[in-house]
Amino acid sequence: MTTTAQATPPYVLVDGSSYLYRAFHALPPLTTRQGQPTGAVKGVVSMLKSLMRAYPASPIAVVFDAKGPTFRDQLFAEYKAQRPPMPDDLRSQIAPLHACVKALGLPLLCVEGVEADDVIGTLARQATQQGREVVISTGDKDMAQLVDQHVSLVNTMTKTYLDVDGVKEKYGIGPELIIDFLALMGDKSDNIPGVPGIGEKTALALLQGIGGLDALYDQLDRIAELSFRGAKSTGKKLAEHREQAYLSYQLATIKTDCDLELNLNDLQLGTPDTRQLRQLYQELEFKAWLDELEANPAQDAPSETAAASKSAPPSSSPETSSTPPAAPESLDYRCLLTEAEFKAWLNRLQAAPCWAFDTETTGLNTQQAELVGLSFALQVGEAVYIPLAHDYPGAPDQLDRDWVLAQLKPLLEDPQYGKIGQNLKFDAHILLRYGIHLQGILGDTLLASYVLNSTATRHDMDSLAQHYLGYSTQSFESIAGKGSKQLTFNQIELEVATHYAAEDADITLRLHQHLQAELQAYPDLLSLYQHIELPLVPLLTQMEEAGVKIDAEQLKAQSHQFGLRLQELEQEAHALAGRPFNLNSPKQLAVILFEEQKIPVLKKTPKGAPSTAEAILEELALDYPLPRLLMEHRGLAKLKNTYTDKLPSLIEPRTGRLHTSYHQAVTATGRLSSSEPNLQNIPIRHQEGRRIRQAFIAEPGYRLVAADYSQIELRIMAHLSSDAGLLQAFAAEQDIHRATAAEVFGIEPDAVTQDQRRSAKAINFGLIYGMSAFGLAKQLHIERQQAQVYIERYFERYPGVKRYMEQTRAQAAEQGYVETLLGRRLYLPDIQARQAQVRQAAERTAINAPMQGTAADIIKKAMLDVSAWLATSQLDARMIMQVHDELVFEVQEEQVETLIEGVRKAMEEAVTLDVPLRVEAASGLNWDEAH
Repeated sequence: MTTTAQATPPYVLVDGSSYLYRAFHALPPLTTRQGQPTGAVKGVVSMLKSLMRAYPASPIAVVFDAKGPTFRDQLFAEYKAQRPPMPDDLRSQIAPLHACVKALGLPLLCVEGVEADDVIGTLARQATQQGREVVISTGDKDMAQLVDQHVSLVNTMTKTYLDVDGVKEKYGIGPELIIDFLALMGDKSDNIPGVPGIGEKTALALLQGIGGLDALYDQLDRIAELSFRGAKSTGKKLAEHREQAYLSYQLATIKTDCDLELNLNDLQLGTPDTRQLRQLYQELEFKAWLDELEANPAQDAPSETAAASKSAPPSSSPETSSTPPAAPESLDYRCLLTEAEFKAWLNRLQAAPCWAFDTETTGLNTQQAELVGLSFALQVGEAVYIPLAHDYPGAPDQLDRDWVLAQLKPLLEDPQYGKIGQNLKFDAHILLRYGIHLQGILGDTLLASYVLNSTATRHDMDSLAQHYLGYSTQSFESIAGKGSKQLTFNQIELEVATHYAAEDADITLRLHQHLQAELQAYPDLLSLYQHIELPLVPLLTQMEEAGVKIDAEQLKAQSHQFGLRLQELEQEAHALAGRPFNLNSPKQLAVILFEEQKIPVLKKTPKGAPSTAEAILEELALDYPLPRLLMEHRGLAKLKNTYTDKLPSLIEPRTGRLHTSYHQAVTATGRLSSSEPNLQNIPIRHQEGRRIRQAFIAEPGYRLVAADYSQIELRIMAHLSSDAGLLQAFAAEQDIHRATAAEVFGIEPDAVTQDQRRSAKAINFGLIYGMSAFGLAKQLHIERQQAQVYIERYFERYPGVKRYMEQTRAQAAEQGYVETLLGRRLYLPDIQARQAQVRQAAERTAINAPMQGTAADIIKKAMLDVSAWLATSQLDARMIMQVHDELVFEVQEEQVETLIEGVRKAMEEAVTLDVPLRVEAASGLNWDEAH
């Protein structure tokens, strides 16, 4: 079992329209000397700046109401009809406020036909479906209906925070009944009529006594039995105004399925446009902010102090200094267009021990992008750009690309010259396209930041410059535009391109100097950076360049077969339901499962509707045939859409192979991830997933070899916990799951049944990931009490594991981080959270992360050791994939056994634990055969 621990900052969604009105009515009516009102603008911008400081690593989006009617006006002509027209003094502040929001680097959304609440509701629902946290900044009580385990509200004007418990405490009901609450009592501010004669107290009594609107109308006769004043006549009022009550329910319901051009994952915090902010602050006469901006051009970014307090642990942590390094007094960015200028700089590069450099290209696909230019920096504040292929109309003559690269090739390939970059793997790929094998990697700022603190910030250059240097870099979108009309770098005018490219090299050098100094204070982290992460860059470059051969025809045949099976499943589902329905419609599905088939409701959505989420269907599938069919349909459709349909389109025509991209700085725990395609998610335990692996094939005359660590995280647990029982079981080469079953069930190992071994396996893996008795009971399909007995018996037999877990929780709470065996740190900003649910999640991460992170470190160390051995082995073999704890090789078929022997030895000796590491390896014509 492999999971990925994430310490991801929440999305922050701001109800801009709510704050605009509140700021206008609550704050003094400020105006400029020319009479332009500014009070509302200042109030909202102040609030946004406060949010940026409070959530320094979070994507923040601001949502405003668009002009014109919405769908609610069609439902009810009197909706908000009582509201007076917007005052002119407020209307005139909308444009400058929008301009300020954009200049701060925040995404701004206005969607016609719906309200800001609906846009926020849709994004919040996307987050809940992804398991991501969302904080909604608003002052409107309507938003309380969106609160769930992942969504909370914050009101920056009143300094109040509402999670699920907070909603219950404030309103006396949970979030799932807020819509019913509004439907009963109405809402004067929006002119939602409600039920005449029912106010707040009566509505609350009804909801607490019986339930939501549907329950009330099903049990009107029970209302008279309730104890509140007027109960006997309330049932009649409800009966008379049933239509109005349900209309009010519709009006109060926030839409969560709006059609948006942007989705949640598109909301990224941009770089503040200090030039535009300066102009706006001058026009609006915000003198204090203007003075701050003049003193520190990056003051509108989250402060280093705020970032540290949010992301770093309480003590003993590699934090960046609260004062960013001093910026150079002046910048010297030049464009080299003549051979004389270039040779002068070439001489300087030859005389320097190290330098920062960057490539500019026509795109981000390393197999297809063309080199447009290079930039170099030797010292802070001074950098040059060498344009090689700008071809816009009127572009000046540039140096010949082949000639320039021929001059630079000896330096770029000489390991004696130290190269510094940001995501150097990309630059290495580009240079390989032109016959240059980059060597001598001295520093990569992406990896340095990641090793220093993987969760403090994103690790792209713009984020790093803001976080560590307090500097706002020029974004690519600011010079190239967005969307379908975005220019490629060869189309950018040289004057603009020079500043952009030279700044990249300059900032990279500054970041390297700062991060290197930070890492020097932590020898384990420095060693991890220098001896694991940096050496992986050329190895991963080689693996990505090698790629893997794919049988496209086999995948197409699989897609066809999957399609036929999906049609069969759909027909079978319709037969079980007794009528046709859309298998992808939660609403239709809920009607069939819970109303027509009377299947019990296990969980409700925040709006009170029966949930048809995947986890719910998975549980129902254990007992009911229709949910079982639906789960099979969903899983097969995902495989078809994600893999069998898509993989053939990812084959690179130039090589005829599939080239995935590996990422070193994405997961919090150190594990590699991959994209285009994501190799980590191809299932292995199901027949369909194994069929997809059958399409990963070897070239003629070669075989694939897969080498996989056996139960590595359990072995790491044995080492870290020093539990005598686990150490003995692994030392004796016992089947650990059978040994655990014997201990837990109190029988001899030979008497353990397959079901008992399966249960023990669930316990072994579940407990190290913080699984509760409830979770174990659900997985094993047993009573919770019995699961608790299993857990208690496990800890009785393996007391060292329990002791390790308790010590790790305490240590994490004290120092704010946990460590892997090789010294990698994972910071846990929520380890002392007030919310028990948030804190307990951090504690589970604290227990799991050292094992998962150590496994990640071990596989990386093994990759380097295997690569070193391969380089001297004279075998016709290459490493082509890394997936979880598995390495995959392509080897000449007569050398398979030699490769397996050498790989197994290198992997098993990568590190020394108190238990032996074991590797299982096999070969085949395809990946499935080799696993």
